[in-house]
Amino acid sequence: MANVATFTFNVFQENTYLVYDDTKEAIIFDPGCSNAAEQTELVNFLEANDLTLVRLINTHCHLDHVFGNKFIADKYNLPLEIHKGEIPVLEWSAKSAAQYGIPMEPSPAASKFIEEGDLIKFGSTELEALLTPGHSPASLSFYCKEHQFVIAGDVLFHGSIGRTDLPGGSFDTLINSIKTKLLPLGDEVRVYPGHMQATTIGFEKANNPFL
Repeated sequence: MANVATFTFNVFQENTYLVYDDTKEAIIFDPGCSNAAEQTELVNFLEANDLTLVRLINTHCHLDHVFGNKFIADKYNLPLEIHKGEIPVLEWSAKSAAQYGIPMEPSPAASKFIEEGDLIKFGSTELEALLTPGHSPASLSFYCKEHQFVIAGDVLFHGSIGRTDLPGGSFDTLINSIKTKLLPLGDEVRVYPGHMQATTIGFEKANNPFL
């Protein structure tokens, strides 16, 4: 059974996700922990549940989703995994933080790259990588067919969608990503977004004003 633990971190109220199963292996998506207290909260959860962190993945590389990349990479000796199209966004993240006046340890460079259709495997769990650009140039979502959930980054929110006014963003591209990649997953699929509470595909099809 795959489990999803949610942590809301940093001044942008970003959702960091730990996905783990009965084997005690876990993946972290978008570590946004930006200070010692948030780092401790994450480590304490891993230790309390006897979890082994085996992969570090960014859905996309805006600064609020990468604050904790260096901490996680260093502490757990993990390579960073992203889509190649997010490299310029990752490289700009520290400068973006400086523009906001927010201290940030620069993220390590990615050394593993994920393409659409790749299967992200850990323990007894498997997620499929979906390319869902629009909020950022090459944002990825991760769909677990067996347990009917998707880690969606900043693509689809409860009653909203990701902003498209940042470099590499496109409203038309984002809407197309949602309609062609996420909505077909099925109404019962639970959506874990990069901000705000979880939702479902069915709820958003019926209620999201952008759709």
